[in-house]
Amino acid sequence: MELPFIVVDQLTPQQERDWHAFFGTRGADRPRDIEEGIWRRTQEQATAAQSGWQPGDARRRIVHYRYRYGLATTTGAPALALRQLYLYHHAAAPADEIGAHWETVRAALRAGDWKPEGGGWVRGDLRVTPALHSAPHPEDLRAGRTLPRGYACLDVQITSSGYVPPPASRRRPWEVLAGGIRQKAAPGVFRRIPDLAPIADHLPFQAEVGGGTSWEAGIPALHRLHEIYRVTTREDDAPGVHGFVLRPQDDPLLAEFLTAPEEKAEECVEMYRACFQARPTPALTALKDLHDAGYLTGPVITNNFDVLAARAGLRECFVRRYDQTVPDVEWGQGARALLVVGLHADRRQVAARARERGMQVIHCDPEGFWNGGVFHPYPLEGPQDGDLVCNAPASEALPALARHLLEKVAA
Repeated sequence: MELPFIVVDQLTPQQERDWHAFFGTRGADRPRDIEEGIWRRTQEQATAAQSGWQPGDARRRIVHYRYRYGLATTTGAPALALRQLYLYHHAAAPADEIGAHWETVRAALRAGDWKPEGGGWVRGDLRVTPALHSAPHPEDLRAGRTLPRGYACLDVQITSSGYVPPPASRRRPWEVLAGGIRQKAAPGVFRRIPDLAPIADHLPFQAEVGGGTSWEAGIPALHRLHEIYRVTTREDDAPGVHGFVLRPQDDPLLAEFLTAPEEKAEECVEMYRACFQARPTPALTALKDLHDAGYLTGPVITNNFDVLAARAGLRECFVRRYDQTVPDVEWGQGARALLVVGLHADRRQVAARARERGMQVIHCDPEGFWNGGVFHPYPLEGPQDGDLVCNAPASEALPALARHLLEKVAA
């Protein structure tokens, strides 16, 4: 596989301007030319329903990727390209399973025509470095964790040739692992409302947006990443069931990548490509109108890496971070309410802090999604005592709110 790897060929002038203004710029809330994801899945009693845990089981799987994008010169207009790649895969399981897993990896290296070099394998501009460990893993020793007797671990690192990930990047998934399992929130006693008109009693308000606004812009739901990186079982493998992929023999990610890296890379860049090509939605345009009218204050608090709020002309406060369990939030001056749009779980405790400030929390979420003509309920975790919940889609509810407030002023 050769780098740079083209993601979007022949950018339009507008796309090139978008790159320089919103993605490639330095000094933003985060390095927007980087896409990063971490999943850690463990087999323990607390995860038995998803992991199939039985007494004595302690399988573990960690996947961490970090990609850097940029513009590449082509014969015509510039192209958006993947310029730097880092993918780390860790598996812990009984030694016989890890042994079979290692044989599968080596078979994939042969099938993909990787060449041995310096303790690893190379193919084009990519390098694979494996590390086989008898339990305990060095990171378990560092953290004081234990694995059952007879367990082993296999780490496989895939990088751009010449790229050495800094220690902070290599340690990040292990720090996430040390944070433990996220405990789901239990909803409190909240009130359902037919529309967002009650916000008029709590102006100005601030907004927090989740994946719902991205989905409305045509960006795949985050579960698509789960499919690409084989975090959970696929729908066609086990309809209606999304258990953890933990047994190495059930995990095809490395075999897919090593056998056909160019083909797998096309999947791996899907999300960034979709974010780059998406455009602001009517919901975000409505938020900009409400901001300009003085009803929306402060930056839009966002869990999304699509930069859509910024491209709609709004400031962003990005809170989807791995190095901060509870990241800082910039509160708008005089904000009396927090409107939470399309966010299933308050993983970063933004709404909790808003309640502590005496703000009214209002949720806008249909609490489900359509797939194949069937509506699948997906209840919110976050609503607590005193919250308000509107089940209209953001694309309908926010433009209606803008019309309600702006027409009220005009009258």
